[in-house]
Amino acid sequence: MKRLFAVALAIIAIAVPAFAAGAVESDPNVIKVGATPDPHAAMLSQVVDQLADEGYTLEIVEFTDYVTPNEALASGELDANFYQHLPYMESANAERGYSLVSAGGIHIEPLAVYSQKYASLDDIPDGAVFGIPNDPTNEGRALLLLQSAGLIKLADDAGLEAVPADIVDNPHDFSFTEIEAASLPRVLPDVDAAVINGNYAIPAGLIATRDGLYVEGADSPYVNVIAVRSGSENEPKIQALVEALKSDAVREYVAERYPNGEVVLVD
Repeated sequence: MKRLFAVALAIIAIAVPAFAAGAVESDPNVIKVGATPDPHAAMLSQVVDQLADEGYTLEIVEFTDYVTPNEALASGELDANFYQHLPYMESANAERGYSLVSAGGIHIEPLAVYSQKYASLDDIPDGAVFGIPNDPTNEGRALLLLQSAGLIKLADDAGLEAVPADIVDNPHDFSFTEIEAASLPRVLPDVDAAVINGNYAIPAGLIATRDGLYVEGADSPYVNVIAVRSGSENEPKIQALVEALKSDAVREYVAERYPNGEVVLVD
């Protein structure tokens, strides 16, 4: 399809916590997507022109928290959001009564343990304080990472939503402070170590493969998805968005922008 006469531009806005009441009728030629800034909004910005060539205007609304984007999507203020992994979305559905589904998996952002005080896991002393995310799925993901690193052992039935109470072996007497995920980079100087999500580590200048003391493996089940309301996943504009994010242009951008494996695209 020929490029629209007026070239579509991404509309970048900082989202506020509250949204207008009631859903807005969706325009079939506009794709309004909520995203956290880096890497999600940055990746979306790469496909604005491609989607314009297909007749769609991509609007990107930036968020800086994990809760509001799902509220906005469930209420109809957004057509999709792009910031969360599948276990987090499923947890939000169960907790908030949403009916969100994945329209497609895009990438993995490896979780990692970071410290400004110690150069390796072996250097971290007994009794150290770890900062971990306070939302259910990312808290469980952080504890599973620490278990994988051999620092703790969780109960066999702890699952993906493990909490510190599920720790059955803590040989180094570590303590765990539950902190909002977005705040973990800021509190890193105040704790001995912290487990930080990629989309908050990257803007803080932290690179998992360079700065992480222990990094999540590439076989992680925590694939970041395009989330939509149930029934919308097969809409042409949503499928166009997913396909655009899987394009060679995005693959080249990710390879150049995140050369150290901070973002790993999935097939």
